[in-house]
Amino acid sequence: MLVFLVFNLLIQLSRGGDIGIYELKKGDFSIKVTNYGATVLSVMLPDRNGKFDDVVLGYDSIKDYSNGTTYFGALVGRVANRIGNARFTLNGVVYHLSANDGNNTLHGGKKGFSKMVWTVEDYQANSHITFTYNSPDGEDGFPGDVSVEVTYMLMDTDKLAIKMKAKPKNKATPINLASHTYWNLAGHNSGDILSHTIQLLASKITPVNKHLIPTGQIVPVAGTAYDFLQAREIGSRISELSDGYDINYVLDGTSKKHFNKVAMVHDSKSGRKMELWTNQPGVQFYTSNMIASVKGKFGFIYHKHAGLCLETQGFPDAVNQPNFPSQIVNPGATYEHIMVYRFTTE
Repeated sequence: MLVFLVFNLLIQLSRGGDIGIYELKKGDFSIKVTNYGATVLSVMLPDRNGKFDDVVLGYDSIKDYSNGTTYFGALVGRVANRIGNARFTLNGVVYHLSANDGNNTLHGGKKGFSKMVWTVEDYQANSHITFTYNSPDGEDGFPGDVSVEVTYMLMDTDKLAIKMKAKPKNKATPINLASHTYWNLAGHNSGDILSHTIQLLASKITPVNKHLIPTGQIVPVAGTAYDFLQAREIGSRISELSDGYDINYVLDGTSKKHFNKVAMVHDSKSGRKMELWTNQPGVQFYTSNMIASVKGKFGFIYHKHAGLCLETQGFPDAVNQPNFPSQIVNPGATYEHIMVYRFTTE
């Protein structure tokens, strides 16, 4: 608890203007978020012996979040993941986006929602907090004005829900929001996550080229290193890949009108277990392949595979892939994305 308070002090000292830190707490379950990037700063969970650890990666100050390139804990958009060649065509108009990943657009572009100061609309410390942001026409090249809202809710002493909504005001536009939290169930400062076991309820993936842009194919995972239909250690076949996992899984039986289980993650050392549900068609499974000696909380240095991300989402580059589910939202319609985490020990 003392270490957590020190972290809180470091964050508080860095804040300024309209940027704040907000805690949600129900029983012993607590999280901290900030309206800078609508970012998850910490999630405190007990292990099987009742010892609490912070299980998400992050930085010591808002300045570090502002300067960082990892998207630790951020709410990313207007379109999460990658858009090939930083452009797309909609209703006969070619839109050129800001390129921030080589020639491609990643997580919304050079600005993106993760670098914005959101407005706090509603805050009840024992229940929920809602942030809003108004994205103007032309921001990072995207068409139309869009109002965006994200609510973090403690549904019980073991469940965290994230509800994302967006409404275009005057033009059709692609929308694909994602929560970019890095998890390490053994504790953020415990090393890598290769011994965590994971089960992904997805029998297909959308393969990518060398620039991590989808080829447009949808292929089965059976018999490959991407097959996690049965729970196994993350590191058990990672050597078969060039770098690690960074791929969109096509979720089985999931649609935007239904709510289905996505994944189960377990750390045998601490006994912590995390389950995830969503209404989205895909999830990006990422194993921190690009983290290299990043200075995190309390000066701890994060290395490759220090955390895992499960970013429920629409498919990457869907605006340029006609056989992928569309991410285009028209004025008068509402984009809605829900995630629910359940945390237990065994």
